[in-house]
Amino acid sequence: MALRQFNPVTHSRRFMLLPDYKDITKKEPEKSLVEPLRSKAGRNHHGRITVRHQGGVNKRLYRIIDFKRSKLGVPAKVIAIEYDPNRTSRIALLQYIDGEKSYILAPKGLKVGDKVMNGETAEISVGNSMPLESIPVGTIVHNIEFVPGKGGQIARAAGTYAQLMAKEGRYALLRMPSGELRRVVVKCTATIGMVGNEEHSNEIHGKAGRKRWLGIRPTVRGMTMNPVDHPMGGGEGRSKGHLPQSPWGQPARGYKTRKHKKASDNLIVKRRNKN
Repeated sequence: MALRQFNPVTHSRRFMLLPDYKDITKKEPEKSLVEPLRSKAGRNHHGRITVRHQGGVNKRLYRIIDFKRSKLGVPAKVIAIEYDPNRTSRIALLQYIDGEKSYILAPKGLKVGDKVMNGETAEISVGNSMPLESIPVGTIVHNIEFVPGKGGQIARAAGTYAQLMAKEGRYALLRMPSGELRRVVVKCTATIGMVGNEEHSNEIHGKAGRKRWLGIRPTVRGMTMNPVDHPMGGGEGRSKGHLPQSPWGQPARGYKTRKHKKASDNLIVKRRNKN
């Protein structure tokens, strides 16, 4: 995937960088694999705002992605690469030899016409899914399960991947996208390769309207507010010295939010961002 630059005919076009979408081979989604997606605008089931700065998103349909890859031993052919408005990566439409269709995350290098398969008997090639115990050490993988049979939960965003570092007994050692070293049960499945659309992080929207289309509403700094509205507000002119915190007083930097004595603590071999 490549990024497209624009002639600076307007202020918003000057620095805009958007994908060229040349990797997309099918515009309309598969009707049997979509379902309605209702915009929540950051509200919970009581109607109260629990996540700020959300709302006004364009209407879209949810594409049902097969994160479990539970159809074992049946070859499938990639018949299309599609855009998914609900995630940063592209999705690939598969058709199995028995006629069934499904969506998967499109890894880098997967093209229309390629063959993929799930299960222990699959080859070590891009797009194939199998348990970690069947994958050689050093392989790049994505869409990795935390719990066997639950479906992939790790490394699903555009350009992300994990690396299989070692296998010891019933655990496999993975280097996560954050740099963390974590043990995962070898019965968990993973997909070979890294997630495609790796240039997504370099996109520049160029104007506020594009963020509104994505459902992101404007954010105001706490320092510009009044003291009644935010702990960091108030003062004559710009006032420093406040600890970065949320409107409800929770520290925003240097404050560990992970629960103490979490069940998965013993699975983490090395924390992220730690020398």
